[in-house]
Amino acid sequence: AAAESPKALKILAIGNSFSEDALENYLYDLALAADKKIIIGNLYIGGASLALHVKNTQQNKASYSYRKVPENGIKVTTPDVSIAEALADEDWDFISFQQASSASGQWATIAKDLPELLRYVRTLVPAHTQFVYHQTWAYQQDSPHEGFNNYQRSQLNMYKHIMETTKKISRWKEVSFVVPVGTAIQNARTSTLGDHFTRDGYHLNLDYGRFTAACTWYEKLFKLDARKNSFTPSNISAKQAKIAKDAAHKAIKKPYKISPIQ
Repeated sequence: AAAESPKALKILAIGNSFSEDALENYLYDLALAADKKIIIGNLYIGGASLALHVKNTQQNKASYSYRKVPENGIKVTTPDVSIAEALADEDWDFISFQQASSASGQWATIAKDLPELLRYVRTLVPAHTQFVYHQTWAYQQDSPHEGFNNYQRSQLNMYKHIMETTKKISRWKEVSFVVPVGTAIQNARTSTLGDHFTRDGYHLNLDYGRFTAACTWYEKLFKLDARKNSFTPSNISAKQAKIAKDAAHKAIKKPYKISPIQ
């Protein structure tokens, strides 16, 4: 009998613009280059917090832009979708959660709302579905974002708080693992590219910023070394790609500690 075609890995983010930055761009291409199948979903509301997601589950609000990258790689965007509808759309292997960026290092806000969101989602997905947490990144040093005030407008202070919160989340039985994008970006900032990984002080730039995040997700989901992946986006130089892949690989090895990039 002919061998069955390998099953696609299916990942859905309940997120915001930071999951857009990390998941909607380049991750599919990295998987394709490794001959891996993937289906990516992102439930998007700009700036959405865990508290907003919880409120939306309570009211079953169809207020998300549901971005989906199917096996053919052609993204489809569907407006006015609820969390329940997206959860039912595929037999998801992984569901990703994250806090709004300005509160990403504020443990109290996560501890208050994430457990309720996890409980709700668990009632609607198969037992095999794993929950993962997206560790987001600290703002650029000169970021104009008002939420930067939560961290005394210090990038390293913000990074430290994000590490503390995600370490705690990693110990929760309900969460299978943390995807250390925040550390990957911080690693990459030690390189010759410097503190230029965002386009506005907080969202990742459209080329090597987003590529660094995608490499981190790729390595964590597939357990494959991003440095050995042949894909490099056309708008990224070989040097930028190497830094992005190195930064992601080192973040997987040490998810809560900065590793300098040569």
